[in-house]
Amino acid sequence: MDAKDGKDPKESEPLRVGAAVRRRRRTLELTLAVVAERSGLSVPFLSQIENERARPSTRSLQLVADALETTVGRLMAASDAARTVAVVRARTTPVDEAEPIVPREGGGIRRLVHGRHQLEALEFTGERDTDGEFQHRNDEIMYVADGAVEVEAEGRAYRLGSGDALFLSGGVRHRWRATLPETRILVVTVAEHLDTPER
Repeated sequence: MDAKDGKDPKESEPLRVGAAVRRRRRTLELTLAVVAERSGLSVPFLSQIENERARPSTRSLQLVADALETTVGRLMAASDAARTVAVVRARTTPVDEAEPIVPREGGGIRRLVHGRHQLEALEFTGERDTDGEFQHRNDEIMYVADGAVEVEAEGRAYRLGSGDALFLSGGVRHRWRATLPETRILVVTVAEHLDTPER
């Protein structure tokens, strides 16, 4: 309780369910127009909810949940899970044993974002060849913190040094290898489990 006005501060906080609403809608492959038709709410209002620019009333949130074939409780739980602040500390071992990624000879891989989020980030250290071609559904960026990397993308070769970055849009075929033992690369991607809009 707030000593000033006697109200529970949580009651005055906006209902931050936008990301959960958007994820659920996309999972069901529904447009905002369909959700608007099902719920009786307007497309602009639904868009404002998804973008956290409008606070839905309990009644409006119930209408949205019904339209999305879920419950208010599930939307709120998904929303709480989506708001995450996490620190990944530097450590001497390249990979936590609990992670599904294992260290390889000559270096290691460290997951910088844990859980199922919109962003995925990995740190690769040491000299390595990725041993195959990749083609991800969504965008990615590779940043060379230290060392050097050779990347082949869509038939062209790129040499990257310390401080260089390479952006690859979704669907670009590529392979890469670190060419120096002290190489450290950060690869950040939009998660594979997300569908991004067509360009």
